[in-house]
Amino acid sequence: MIRLTRILVTVLALALLATACAKKEEAFVLKFNTVAGPKQPQVRGLQIFAREVEKLSKGKIKVEIFHSGQLGNQQTQLTGVMRGTLDMTFTDPNSLAQFDKRLGIFGAAYLFRDLDHMYRVMDGPVGKEYFDRLAAEQGVRPLGVWYLGTRQLNLRNKGVRTPADMKGVKLRMPNSPQWIAMGRALGANPTPLGFGEVYLALKTGVVDGQDNPLPTNKAQKFYEVTKYIVLTSHQIGMVWPSINEKLWQEMPDEYKGWVMEALRQARLSQNTIVLAGEASLVKEFEDEHGMIIIRDPDREAFMRHALKSYKDFEEDWGRGMYEKIQSSK
Repeated sequence: MIRLTRILVTVLALALLATACAKKEEAFVLKFNTVAGPKQPQVRGLQIFAREVEKLSKGKIKVEIFHSGQLGNQQTQLTGVMRGTLDMTFTDPNSLAQFDKRLGIFGAAYLFRDLDHMYRVMDGPVGKEYFDRLAAEQGVRPLGVWYLGTRQLNLRNKGVRTPADMKGVKLRMPNSPQWIAMGRALGANPTPLGFGEVYLALKTGVVDGQDNPLPTNKAQKFYEVTKYIVLTSHQIGMVWPSINEKLWQEMPDEYKGWVMEALRQARLSQNTIVLAGEASLVKEFEDEHGMIIIRDPDREAFMRHALKSYKDFEEDWGRGMYEKIQSSK
């Protein structure tokens, strides 16, 4: 009897050891979908993320990248990650605001003074509070903040300098209430349209313009179908590499550390590409593509118009939050 007991204990111990080893060697293949095209900085950053996380994890974590919306558009990729049918994607505050209206404030025009101000807010206690709540309530967890670039107006055949000049301009915006609000904050007639449709819509005149960071304009060749760039600098654009929360909680802490370190390296590279592109692209658009650059729009007028337009969102964002973040150190 004693011998049988010893055998059972040994078998149980071996079974527990095998389970522990299997858990330790657990592997993850993460599908990451983005609507960005293959030449955009985000996709180049994702390639670094995939390479580094596989290297750090010694093959236990692999990332499969699906660019150009291969697994879904801006809306379906977001809901896919929330439901767990997709592992990862880039989210943004304006798109997420349909599920948590408080997040919309981070996509508002002229909220941040500059890139350093944006990172102080988003990497600090304010950003952490919003991200933790998003994970708990919506099932999607942002794992960082990547600089998408500073958004500028890009128009087919009209140069503008004030919000009044934007009256009647059909400005393409993504199809969410917060993005539509930004279009109105700029004085335009916002026209919702998927990102993959923008080039043809500009070419055919379905829309009069769009707004994006300069590197995005280059990657998508919008210079072929537009004539003007207006340096309004109306939004410090950002995207948040995000993961399904349930999947994130299933990962061992060591794995999470590998993911975060790989994302840190990818962010550094991606941000560098964007900043370098912004520094050189104005001249390139002007000299090589014959575009007209409006360097001196009345930004103060755009700021005042935006502040007035956003008064309707105070109940969603929290009274005084726009001004509080805008003036924070």
